[in-house]
Amino acid sequence: MGLREIQPTANIVQKGMEKASLKSRCIASYRKFLKSRQLLILFLPGLIFYLLFRYAPMYGILIAFKKYSPFLGVSKSPWIGLDNFKNFFNSPDFFVLFKNTFLIGFYNLLWNFPAPIVFAIILNESRMPKLKKGVQTVSYLPSFLSTVIVCSMAIDFLSPSGGVVNRIIQFFGGKPVYFMIKPEWFRTVYVATGMWSGIGTSSIVYLAALTNIDPQLYEAGRVDGCGRLRAIWHITIPSILPTIVTMLILNVGSIINVGYEKILILYNAATYSTADVFSTYVYRRGLQGGNFGLGTAVDLFNSIIALILLFTTNTISRKLTETSLW
Repeated sequence: MGLREIQPTANIVQKGMEKASLKSRCIASYRKFLKSRQLLILFLPGLIFYLLFRYAPMYGILIAFKKYSPFLGVSKSPWIGLDNFKNFFNSPDFFVLFKNTFLIGFYNLLWNFPAPIVFAIILNESRMPKLKKGVQTVSYLPSFLSTVIVCSMAIDFLSPSGGVVNRIIQFFGGKPVYFMIKPEWFRTVYVATGMWSGIGTSSIVYLAALTNIDPQLYEAGRVDGCGRLRAIWHITIPSILPTIVTMLILNVGSIINVGYEKILILYNAATYSTADVFSTYVYRRGLQGGNFGLGTAVDLFNSIIALILLFTTNTISRKLTETSLW
């Protein structure tokens, strides 16, 4: 048998082996599906939700590049390209909005990210189980309150006429402070209300990570003369560092995504200079003003910046700590 006759035969055999291998992989995948079909069925509603309410509406991104009219619809509205973006970047509001959004997000990250970590470590170090459970329960309660109630309570507490905070200031001889109409106080109020309402639920992730630390590490530390503070620094924090890094990546990625609900309730005309952010601008100009194209363009720009921050933080984290989201 010549070489020319052997070569086609070898190719046929190789193709047959590839088909058999593909068939065996399909059979193995089908068997895995049958074994885990109940879990996949549970996963199905979440998948449908994301397809219908997260990915399907992304078709509306086209509005950012059109002079959108509700009467014409997305497909028939005239195409204007990047005009909405140019109008936004050239407007005097752009730099003010960008600065306010970034600073509020940065201060929120600076204070509200480490607070749950410290809180979880303090609870973990507590030697009184009843006190620990009581503090945990109390810290979780504000998370069940709506944003409207939290903001209303903050307004009442900071009222210059009868608020608790101003009464304490007056008790020590100070004068009432008009927190809600002074621009320099808005970011502090925003961050403080977020910390009060979210520190309990945010600490759950870190408390779960703390329970996975091997107790033998602490015993070895005590044998070596390691005190509680040194144990926290050399054992506790390094053990939960992957969790901290993962949560940091997610928080940095959302630093520019400042929600509009709480700001709309807390701010007023006197605090626009420090309180007006991208989301409130979209609400005011896009929804209330009827300029849907501009509103979509601003929101798309906001999302792109958030995505860039997420990828950048994830890349830096992977190089420095070998911990990343992907």
